[in-house]
Amino acid sequence: MMAADIDPAVAAILADDWGNRRAWFEFAVGHPECRAFVAEDDNGAIVGTGVVTISGPVAWIGTIWVAPSARGRGLGRALTEAPIEEAESAGCETLALVATDAGQPLYERLGFSVQTWYRTMEAPGLAYASGGERRIRAFRPDDLDAMAPLDRAATGEDRRHLIAVFAAPDTTKVVTSRGDQPTGFVIRAPWGGGATIAPDPADALAILRARRLAAGPDRRVRAGILLENEAGAAALSADGWTEAWRAPRLVRGRPLEWRPEHIWGQFNHALG
Repeated sequence: MMAADIDPAVAAILADDWGNRRAWFEFAVGHPECRAFVAEDDNGAIVGTGVVTISGPVAWIGTIWVAPSARGRGLGRALTEAPIEEAESAGCETLALVATDAGQPLYERLGFSVQTWYRTMEAPGLAYASGGERRIRAFRPDDLDAMAPLDRAATGEDRRHLIAVFAAPDTTKVVTSRGDQPTGFVIRAPWGGGATIAPDPADALAILRARRLAAGPDRRVRAGILLENEAGAAALSADGWTEAWRAPRLVRGRPLEWRPEHIWGQFNHALG
């Protein structure tokens, strides 16, 4: 995918009721650790997309889309194999993705297997309350050196390149220790969603409560946890969160060293 492909790719995906991917494609085309692909028909029209993001030893594959008119011809497989080849050429030992019901059989034929499931949780926003959580503050540039190791321990990935791009005072909040060192954080991506990392469930609940207060009572807030985070699921349920849906996380290659119970939200399904 090149910059000139973004407009037609966005239009084709919108026509298929698959959402607006403009901000995501603009990022993927310009970011050095992303590789974005398109497929064209004989007339040069874009009929498929795929993206891989390389984060150290781990690569995420996503945005595998094929136009209805081009389905059933092996294009989905080709648009998955191209990102796989890029990831393996870059030295990635583990590949990860989140599968739809339609895509899962294809991915399993390519050697992926279900590792776990994401649980998307929802809760209503909260009315303004004076005071708030004193341990939560806006991001500062000097927080990056504390945030990156927290993220790597949680995910098993080296996502410093993403944190460095997305983290800013207006997009990122950190929960801190008494020494003002970050012990957890939330980063919002330009297209929605965002990474939330917190080893301590109490820190995670504080971050999520701050998000609910910022949203206000007329909006809803989402979080994403893994099945392994049973304590987190119980804590969220007790705080008024309910499960909205689940999606399988598939992996291929070397097993990850990670802490899924530290993960409370994701950037998106092609970034992790």
